[in-house]
Amino acid sequence: MIYTVTLNPSLDYIVSVNKFKSGATNRTTNEIINPGGKGINVSIVLSNLGLENIALGFYAGFTGEKIINLLIDANINNKFIKLSDGNSRINVKCRNIGEAGDVIEETEINGNGTNINSEALDCFYTQIKALTDEDVLILSGSVPSNLDHTIYKDVIQSVKNKHTKVIVDATKDLLLNTLECKPFLIKPNKHELEEIFEVEISNDDEIEHYAKKLQAMGAVNVLVSMGADGALLVDESGIVHKSFAPKGEVKNSVGAGDSMIAGFLYGLIKTNDFNEAFKYSIAAGSASAFSENFASKDEVVNLYNKL
Repeated sequence: MIYTVTLNPSLDYIVSVNKFKSGATNRTTNEIINPGGKGINVSIVLSNLGLENIALGFYAGFTGEKIINLLIDANINNKFIKLSDGNSRINVKCRNIGEAGDVIEETEINGNGTNINSEALDCFYTQIKALTDEDVLILSGSVPSNLDHTIYKDVIQSVKNKHTKVIVDATKDLLLNTLECKPFLIKPNKHELEEIFEVEISNDDEIEHYAKKLQAMGAVNVLVSMGADGALLVDESGIVHKSFAPKGEVKNSVGAGDSMIAGFLYGLIKTNDFNEAFKYSIAAGSASAFSENFASKDEVVNLYNKL
């Protein structure tokens, strides 16, 4: 079984505005409300690709209830734990639509979320410790402010005596702290590489260099997303895979990186080949970027066949 973890889920309120003007009253031309959080995004695309999975995490208040209802409506299996206080966060994502009808800029305002108490956290660890050698665990996204940046490392250590494959998609210390646990796959993007190593990256050779540094620090496989420039994978054998992204109109960049993780897993399970998994990851990420919502299986396979 594949398990995704979203410790700080959200309601994503996605609005489109023609010729957005800062400091003025703007009218939306389109509105979408989705369950949000990187782990949830991965779960949605995994389900679209036909891979059974269970979403884990926490929810609180009326916004949390809406998140759970939206997951149920989308046929996403979940074992989210209810918190007694607070409300799950709302993230506002504004798309600025140009004269040609294309997205020329996206602005995000993300809420903080609510604290996770020790009792709820103990319940979560009970879920994690029940994982088996055959399972895959995906740890994605930000965490509530009351949790330490070692939380993902602590989660991995709770299954250290098993052969559970762990995938981590997080920023800076949340990611770096997990490397000593040798996660199966990490997925930084170019900007996150620059943050981690406090450098400015100007070409693919530098991306490869820093991806290999992360591998030397403990990651088994390193997948780097580069937006319109494609992606790069350094696999467990040290082989470097590179590809440009397919051409298309970007309608929604939210969840493109999460879709890459889902596509990678789908490709690896389907073919047991890292190069094919890499191609499926790019196809899934691009398909979600070219869609108003998340990629369907047909959209992913169509782009995969063009790579």
